[in-house]
Order: sequence, then structure tokens, then C-alpha cells
Amino acid sequence: MRPFVENFPFFSIFLVMVTGILLSVVRSGRLAMRISVVVALIAAVLSAQVLAYTVGGNLSFTYVMGKYAAPLGNEIKAGPLQAILALTFCVGMAISLLGGSRDLERDVLPRKQNLYFVMSNLTLASLLALTYTNDLFTGYVFIEISTIAACALVMARDTGPNMIATIRYLFLSLMGSGLFLIGVAILYSITGHLLMPQIHDKIRLLAATGQYALPLTVSVGLITVGLGVKSAMFPFHLWLPDAHGSATTASSAILSGLVLKGYIVLMLTLMVRVFTLDLVLETRINDVLLVAGVLGMVMGSIRAIQQTHIKRMLAYSSVAQIGYIFMGFGLGTEVGAVASCLHILVHACSKPMLFCCAGKLGDAAGHHKNLKNLRGSAYRSPLAGVGFTVGALSMIGIPLLGGFTSKLYFASASLHTSDRTAIILLVLAVSTVLNALYYVPAVLAIWSPGSEEKLASLPPMEPDWGFRVSTLVSIAAIFVLGILYEPAIAIIEAGIRLM
Repeated sequence: MRPFVENFPFFSIFLVMVTGILLSVVRSGRLAMRISVVVALIAAVLSAQVLAYTVGGNLSFTYVMGKYAAPLGNEIKAGPLQAILALTFCVGMAISLLGGSRDLERDVLPRKQNLYFVMSNLTLASLLALTYTNDLFTGYVFIEISTIAACALVMARDTGPNMIATIRYLFLSLMGSGLFLIGVAILYSITGHLLMPQIHDKIRLLAATGQYALPLTVSVGLITVGLGVKSAMFPFHLWLPDAHGSATTASSAILSGLVLKGYIVLMLTLMVRVFTLDLVLETRINDVLLVAGVLGMVMGSIRAIQQTHIKRMLAYSSVAQIGYIFMGFGLGTEVGAVASCLHILVHACSKPMLFCCAGKLGDAAGHHKNLKNLRGSAYRSPLAGVGFTVGALSMIGIPLLGGFTSKLYFASASLHTSDRTAIILLVLAVSTVLNALYYVPAVLAIWSPGSEEKLASLPPMEPDWGFRVSTLVSIAAIFVLGILYEPAIAIIEAGIRLM
């Protein structure tokens, strides 16, 4: 008799997806939001139970949905890494919705608000499925569901700039999906399987015999690059600033903090569980990821420095932070993968809070988003100011915060690649300085005294308990990852070994 907890990954995916479908008949946007937050937290509790079970037993397990073998049923595989990522995604979704709830009520038409939460739930269900899936075709299905749902979140405000940003995002996203699908088709044609363990065994056999070397290389390349395109890998990030700049606060938080990570997690799963790091190194795909990551770290930060719109600045910051993750994968080592996974957790905790705080600071400044117009906004919304400051300092890499820990592990991972240690350390140093060059002025701007006459003319800030809760939870998570990081590292290392 299998432990009942092994059903929880499927239950969490099913619960969130069914909730999203049922919310289509709920007419109250506020009620739909509350239901979505509660369901996300329930899924978080289920994920926490899976985490405790897998960490306590130092194991991973496979669950066959419906007790039918593939292709009639689909497989789910869960271990410590999948569980902690699922927990992070669920909590991150709840934080994003709570933190941006006021903006949602203002930016989204009342008759469409329930549909917004339909899409947010489908997004979360897709993230969980991409995290747990053990089947390539199921992964592709949820990639497309995530794409459609994310497009709907971007154009929720129903304005011209939003529509343009959505079309650009859809075009690039479909290009990434197409590359992924072609890669999967080639892989299926040479292995005859879609389940990851069976593909892995077949690839090992082919690698040992030297068969299909070129098609296998092409397949690995197409799948990896396709997922990279979907996760805003440089130079395929052009849709991101426009989407974030015009989308509502919650949508920006969800896209940057969560959606992009789902594709990256699937990439990691394929690199470790299916292809193995040895094959990735042999095909030199890691070099592509390394170059793209390094360029993203530097160019994303340079573009962020040039921005005056706070949400566009945060969007380009996401390009830079995604670059860190790809750089870690590009090292082609387990230590590099561990550092990247830790940065995924740090970024998923920091970036939703940064977007939510930026939205609140904009409200405090009279609905302005330009940095020069945000002067004094932190004094009208102190918690937003503190949250933005903590998140910014974490992204810079200040000690005691999560961003410092992940950057330290990137530096440590570079020591395991003797031929690239110097350049990686140099890029880390340069990128950190560039991070400071746009985050520090933003922090100074919001805490600088503003015009007393202007601030006095603005209406008083209304209490927002959802924003307060989400910000305090995010701040706590950033400090935990910065101080008490060893358990998270141990979970990630165990999770990668058990993949």
C-alpha cells in the first residue's frame, strides 16, 4: 500500500485546475480572488507535506495518474527539489495575488475579473505540472496552457500597449514552443518513447553505440533553446519589458517571479533526468546557455540602468537575473545546477514583492511610475518602501539576504570549472556592480523627500491587509534564504541526486 501523501502532487494540480474552471461562473472578482488565494495555500500545504515526506525518507517517487500505463495515463515524479519548487510557486502565486489585489480591482473591468483568476489558476496548475511531470508530451501540453494563460494575464488591462505587448509575447512564445515540439518529435522518432526514464535509458544505449549522434544533438539543442526562448533567455527577452511595463501589478509579479521559472525547471529536469549532464557537455549545449546567461547578466543590467519607468527597470532586472540561472546551467556541473536552483528560489521570493511594492509606491505618488515622480513615496507607504529596499538589496547581493547566498554559490560553482573560473568571477563582479547602479538610485529616489505640497494634495493611503501580509512573508523568506540557507541547499542537492 503506497503512502497517501504520494497522491498529493496530482491532487494539487487537479485542485488548482478545477478551481480555475469553476471560477468562470463566479461573478464577484473579489470572491474569485479570495478563492484563488485559499486554493493556492492549500496546494502549498500539500506541497509542504510532499517535501517533508521526500526529505524525511531521502527518496523520490513516481505516481501514475489513473493507474494506467502511458500513453493512457501520465506519470508524475516528485522528490525534494520538485516539492520545494512547487511550494515556492504556490506561495508565490498567493503573494502575487494578495499584493496586487488593489491594482486588479482598479485595472481590470469588473465583468472580467473572475476570468483573470481563471487564468491565474490555470497558470499555477501549469507550473505545478511542469515541475512534477515525467512525460514529455504532458510537458508540452502544459507549456501551451501556460502560454495562453500568461497572454491573458498580460492583456487583462485591455489597452492598446497591452495588446501589442501580448502579441509580441505570443509570437516569441510560440516560436519557443515550436522549437520544443520539433525537438520532442525528433527525440521520439529515435527513441520511441515519451516517458522520461525510458528516453533516458534509450539515450544511454544510443550514446554507447554511437547511433543517431547528430539527430540527438539537434534534438537536445532544439528542446533547450526552445525552453530558453520561452523563459526570456537573452536575446529572446524583447517581449518582457513591454509586457511588464503595461501589465497590471499582479500580472508582472506572476510572469517574472513564477511563469518564467516553470520553463527553466522543465529544462533542468530534462538536462539531469533525461539527457544527463555528460550528454549536455558532449553536445556543447551548455556553452550556448553559458554565453546567453553571461550576456543576459550584463546587457539586462545595462538596459535596466537606462530606464526611468520603475516596472520596465524591474523587467530588465529579470532578464539579468534569468541570466544568472542560465549561467549556472551553462557550467555543466551539479554544483552549478544547485546554485541556479537556489537563485530560482531567491528570485521567486524577491521579484513578486518588488513588483507589488513598486505598484504600491506608484499609488502613493499619485499613480506615477517614473522614478523622479516617486520621491517621498516610501514615506506615504513605509512597508512598500521597506519591501522594495530589501528586495533590491537582495538582488544586488548584500550579505544576510538571499541574493548574496545564491551569488556566493555561483562563485563557488565557478571554482569547479578551472578553465572558466576567472571569467565567471569577473562577470559576477561586473554584474553585481551594474545591479547596484540601477537599484541604489531607485531606493534613494523613493526615500528622498518629495514635494510637501504635492504629497499633501494626494488622498490618504487606504489600508491594504493583503499587501501587508504578502510583503512581510516575502521579506521573511529573503532573510531565511540569506541566513538559514543550509537546509534549502541540502534539499536542492538531494533533489538533484534523486531526479
